[in-house]
Amino acid sequence: MTTSRIDPARLQPLLAEARGRVDVDAVAECTSTSSVLLERATVGAPAGSVLVADRQTAGRGRRGRHWQSSPEASLTFSLLWRFPGGVERLAGLSLAAGVAVARALNGCGAAGIALKWPNDILLVRPHDVPPAGKLGGILVELQAERDAMLAVIGIGLNLQRPPPNDAMSTDGALPSAGLDEALPGLPERHRLLAGLLIELVAALDRFAAGGFAALREEWLDWHAWQDRPVRLLQDGVTLLEGCCRGAGADGALLIETATGIERCLSGDLSLRAA
Repeated sequence: MTTSRIDPARLQPLLAEARGRVDVDAVAECTSTSSVLLERATVGAPAGSVLVADRQTAGRGRRGRHWQSSPEASLTFSLLWRFPGGVERLAGLSLAAGVAVARALNGCGAAGIALKWPNDILLVRPHDVPPAGKLGGILVELQAERDAMLAVIGIGLNLQRPPPNDAMSTDGALPSAGLDEALPGLPERHRLLAGLLIELVAALDRFAAGGFAALREEWLDWHAWQDRPVRLLQDGVTLLEGCCRGAGADGALLIETATGIERCLSGDLSLRAA
């Protein structure tokens, strides 16, 4: 596995049906690939713009968490996309992106890939305690434009398990995991990135045509906590406990409690203790 900067020219012949749909730029270091893409969008960066960085010094995760990166241990990039209409049409976008990431990693031969609402990529290890680790995450940032919405989809993946004291190593509930734990050998970085972009373009096309409902059944197949006891936490406080029934057509989390199905639009989801 090379740890040098991604070469966009070398990436082009690997993009298959995504070729011509994405324009990849690679930098050795930046604050945050998503922040830079949002800045570029203000001066007309087109849909399909991709920025991949060997190192992020101020990468952002969900709920203000930091996500640092290094070329030998991670792959971090952001993709800019535009959708017609208003923000209500983008409900469930992070879940749709999760389906694309899961498909791409599975296509590389990775075993045990799963998703956790709303934006975590997991590695499920049935014989370990706890039974899953966080492999990566997705952060979607939106901006309104004239008659359209701009979305920057930031993705960070651990190629190797980061050290315990690394800020990107855990989401506060799950230990970290590395893609090298799911494969006999890590895929070459250009091939991995190309596979991710191919699946993202395909998933975003489906999402634009039919919303999250078009990918919901596949998301349920990847969902780690489907039909399992869970608790929903917000700021460390348990809001709900019940059985997770997945996500609705709009991406809302569905938890079945003693009083019926509760729809949840935000929060941190974790398994209820046995």
